[in-house]
Amino acid sequence: MAAMYDICVRTADAGGDARPLHGDPDLPGHVWAGAYVTLEPEHAFVLVDDGDVPIGYVIGALDSRSFEDRCERAWWPSLRERYPVGSGETERDRLEIGFIHAPPTASDEVVADYPSHLHIDLLPAAQGRGAGRRLIETLVASLSADGSPGVHLGVAVRNENARAFYERVGFTEFARTADTVTFVMPLPPRSR
Repeated sequence: MAAMYDICVRTADAGGDARPLHGDPDLPGHVWAGAYVTLEPEHAFVLVDDGDVPIGYVIGALDSRSFEDRCERAWWPSLRERYPVGSGETERDRLEIGFIHAPPTASDEVVADYPSHLHIDLLPAAQGRGAGRRLIETLVASLSADGSPGVHLGVAVRNENARAFYERVGFTEFARTADTVTFVMPLPPRSR
């Protein structure tokens, strides 16, 4: 978990290192990684280098609405006590704390056909070598085997490298706001 939190903060600034932006470097991990490993470990995969050091991960939730409900019961309450609204040393800390108290959720239009969602983060040492594609393929196979018809994800509009990567691995743009692009991918039917 510590390695995943480290990877998360080191990629949390639209793919770049967000450590200088945080007084508490665990906040991005609390928001974007920890619940997946804790509540849905069967859909969490870690990439390690030759020295067995984690350098990336992909995590997902089979059913976004069910996952949100489980987070409300088992993940967010203790974090909300630990991080009251308005607390935080930096502006970025306060932004993440805001997500703890009001977690982002996908639209009903997205989850109707793409109920699963994912997050993927790779350190620079893992980028550009096909590792991201292999992680996505691993998670897609896992979600598909568990019966998901589709997966979605959100990415910052300003993260052009990530947007191009998602398109290369088969995602298509579903919706866009000023800050976020939602990508979707239908999954193959479960094999019998």
